[in-house]
Amino acid sequence: MRIRVKIGVLLLMSSPAMAQLPGDRPAPNPHSTRSVVIARNGMIATSQPLASAAGLQVMQEGGNAIDAAITAAAVLAVVEPTMNGIGGDLFAIVHDGETRQLRALNASGRSPYATSPDVFASKSLESIPDSGILSVSVPGVVDGWVELLKHHGTISLERALTPAINYARNGFPVSEVVAHQWEDSTQKLMRDPVAASTFLHNGRAPRTGEVFSNPTLARSLELIATEGRDAFYGGPLAEAIVETSRQQNGLFAMKDFLDHRSDWVDPISTNYRGYEVYEMPPNTQGITALQMLNLLEDYDLQTLGHNSAEYLHLVVEAKRIAFADRNAFIADPDSVPQAVLSTLLSKNYAALRRKEINLDYRADSYKPGNPSDQIAAAEGRQDLSGRDLGDTIYMTAADGDGNVISLIQSLFGNFGSGVVAGDTGIVLQNRGSLFSLKKDHPNLLSPHKRPFHTLVPAMVFSNDRPWLSFGVMGGDMQPQGHVQVLLNLIDFGMNIQEAGEAARIRHSPLGVLLESAITAEARWGLQQRGHRLRNSIGAFGGFQGILIDPTTGVLMGGSDPRKDGLAIGF
Repeated sequence: MRIRVKIGVLLLMSSPAMAQLPGDRPAPNPHSTRSVVIARNGMIATSQPLASAAGLQVMQEGGNAIDAAITAAAVLAVVEPTMNGIGGDLFAIVHDGETRQLRALNASGRSPYATSPDVFASKSLESIPDSGILSVSVPGVVDGWVELLKHHGTISLERALTPAINYARNGFPVSEVVAHQWEDSTQKLMRDPVAASTFLHNGRAPRTGEVFSNPTLARSLELIATEGRDAFYGGPLAEAIVETSRQQNGLFAMKDFLDHRSDWVDPISTNYRGYEVYEMPPNTQGITALQMLNLLEDYDLQTLGHNSAEYLHLVVEAKRIAFADRNAFIADPDSVPQAVLSTLLSKNYAALRRKEINLDYRADSYKPGNPSDQIAAAEGRQDLSGRDLGDTIYMTAADGDGNVISLIQSLFGNFGSGVVAGDTGIVLQNRGSLFSLKKDHPNLLSPHKRPFHTLVPAMVFSNDRPWLSFGVMGGDMQPQGHVQVLLNLIDFGMNIQEAGEAARIRHSPLGVLLESAITAEARWGLQQRGHRLRNSIGAFGGFQGILIDPTTGVLMGGSDPRKDGLAIGF
């Protein structure tokens, strides 16, 4: 008896923290701590359970996936204010179940007409600030919601905004991850008196479980619900943003808002092992994920083994090549020639760049390729990899009629610019900080121009039908996350929950960031190949995804435990 007791004590003392590991579950899924959510009629996956529930209710009442998505997106703009809001931007890829048409919406905003590199030079600024009014471009979220409902929805804007208005006015309990992010943003919010009074309680962030309300934002949402997009782009809300800009020596005028429009565009794609992977075209980094897939397709990744050193080395080197091109060429679509995009996406270009990868050791550096002599000759390219704030929400919804939406909206940095517009409760994004001030760069700051964007929703087709709608949040992590999730599904046969939950890596200027589940053997192998390694927490984004069974049409949802999210269906 004494021996058994002692052994028990020893086992208890030597065990990890008191948390369930994937292998403790009775289900045979070694990479996940929760089950796949399975339903037939409708499904939604978001980073907040309150948003998922609001979207699900819309579908249960007869609305479609796009109705559910906009309802949930509006709730997210209230209950996760650290990451997103109506002062941010939006991108979406939509499959219409009736017409079987696939298209994408670019609802990102543009710079003020009054801006230019000379303006910043006159202020003795060599780069655009990461926060403050000079980092703000016109917010596109509201127009994005209106466009999506107009072309693919069935409910009114007022109905879609009702749950968000309720949470803004009556309050919501703050979730765990959001509370942590909020606390980290305290000093940023304190720099703007209006932001501090709106989002802090006596100078501190609300804690987990505390109820937070934003009555000024509720009034703004009510105005949008009754007056539509004009309230934001031509009415009192635009006027409030312009007045805040004037008071803080910003550059906005009413014309900047009156002239704003979202654009419907064709998604770009590549075929990876028989699956057609769709991403957003520039001004986003969607092409970067597609380039990585093209580079990796020639390798037998399954044989190398999931998260082995050999496999992870290839993922890192593919990322480095794709990001070298991203940082040189991706900008406002009007600044990127179609010939450049076509070349970057081609399999022949990938084959040429693949020759630069040494299987045994990391390259010192990778230069951009040469898809266009005109652009490749430019000097002074902006390195965007060091400006990764990446605070974002991603969500997806699908219904039994074949409607599918992949949607992402963001403020960029935690609480964006840190500027709240007057008494609107609206915090403004800081996407303008990603413009370059280098005169020959395609992402050069110019009047009424879209900046480079990190936001990338994705969708995958199999046999000409939607098979997967998914995304991974987190700035530079997004294309890296997209690729790792897809490889998990396609090359390693994981289910949708496993694919999003499995341990990830992230290459950054600091080196290769690793989650704790990456093995000691893999770490040693990466070090032998010259990689600098760092453990990290919270740097690997957040995943949401819905997989559609091609035979039965059954919907399978996954949600990342790295966030507060929930996949739910009926």
